[in-house]
Amino acid sequence: MTSVSFNFSRGTSTRLNTPRGINSPRSQISPQNRKWFAAGPPPFDSHFITYLIASILILIACFIYLYIFRYWTHFSVPVPLPVPKTRNNHKICDVFDGSWVQDESYPLYNSSNCPFAERGFNCLLNGRKDTNYLKWRWKPKSCDLPKFDAIKSLNNLRGKRVIFIGDSMSRTQWESFICMLMTGVRNPNSVYEINGNQISKTIRFLGVRFEEFDLSVEFYRSVFLVQQGNILARHGPRRVKAALKLDKLDELSKKWTDSDLLVFNSGHWWTPSKLFDLGCYFQVGGAVKLGMSINSAFESALQTWANWVEKSVNTSRTHVFFRTFEPSHWSGVNSKECESTTDPSATTTTTATDRSEFGEALSTLVSSRKLAVTILNVTSMGSSRSDAHIGTYTHPTTVLDCSHWCLPGVPDAWNELLFSYLETNGWRNLGS
Repeated sequence: MTSVSFNFSRGTSTRLNTPRGINSPRSQISPQNRKWFAAGPPPFDSHFITYLIASILILIACFIYLYIFRYWTHFSVPVPLPVPKTRNNHKICDVFDGSWVQDESYPLYNSSNCPFAERGFNCLLNGRKDTNYLKWRWKPKSCDLPKFDAIKSLNNLRGKRVIFIGDSMSRTQWESFICMLMTGVRNPNSVYEINGNQISKTIRFLGVRFEEFDLSVEFYRSVFLVQQGNILARHGPRRVKAALKLDKLDELSKKWTDSDLLVFNSGHWWTPSKLFDLGCYFQVGGAVKLGMSINSAFESALQTWANWVEKSVNTSRTHVFFRTFEPSHWSGVNSKECESTTDPSATTTTTATDRSEFGEALSTLVSSRKLAVTILNVTSMGSSRSDAHIGTYTHPTTVLDCSHWCLPGVPDAWNELLFSYLETNGWRNLGS
């Protein structure tokens, strides 16, 4: 039977390969022909010595196999390998190369039954009548993802601390993650926001506690990942009102280190409308960099983040993920309209805004610095899912939204990828 493992690569812009363990070396013992040159049959002592030597060799071989080869295989650190599609009857699957297929068993949960699903993402509650957008499952070309099992996942996460860090897209994934796990909880009242807060985009920290499982799932709002501060007029041109300190990670970062699972994202705020148009520029070492491009600034911020990962995160305990940019589907004059489809399988070309340069910068960084970080390359997955955006089904209904996603929806697939990685690679080592 052919086994399947999931390919989460570190360091390519188009796919993600799961780190592989090192194959166990195998040794083959072949009989050795020996000649006895003494005339006549060998004496009893020769037989005894031969038997003794053979026994010792067998014992040594058993010891090597049981205590060295098997030990090395079990405890070797996973490393990314440029593996072919098949090797030693072991099938490799790129989980990001796939398509959306209809599945009537979806969605995985009902947002109206999940108290941590934000009203603004609950499209059905906000008036959407069609439900076809809920019936799609992500299917890699070469394999199937493991079926999500909420009870099994909760038990594997027992005693752990999971943190999502980023913008509102990260908050959406955080809400999806919690709602998926809630389907395995016997007593919903045992799950609560630790400060009694309502889920809101204005709060920088939200934390949900699964009391029965001693599990915390937290969200920190850090849209740029680096520090943002005001600039006094005398220190720069009048148009400069604030600056991103590209060489300083967000002050909240000191709260992220003691964790078992970190999931980062950033991208949607790195635009002229959210930076330059608001008087926000870039600063490095106390100097404002008026001529620095957004792409260069993003790369500089990633370097600061990478420095923090290397210095502050114990990656032997903590799994670190970075999710790539999620496509939006704005169109029309000044990008004020939604380009909507109803069948993702019918879309063969990418018409979405995917900011692929961000994904390439991230991939290059992780690969060149050999960071212990797994990239969740979800960009291409969402390019054909304009049907799953919130659109006009927002709260309040006066806002049109072709960036965020309905819940349930596309963010659930991101978490299925996350759970599949842990299922096939990480549960054994998580928090160890």
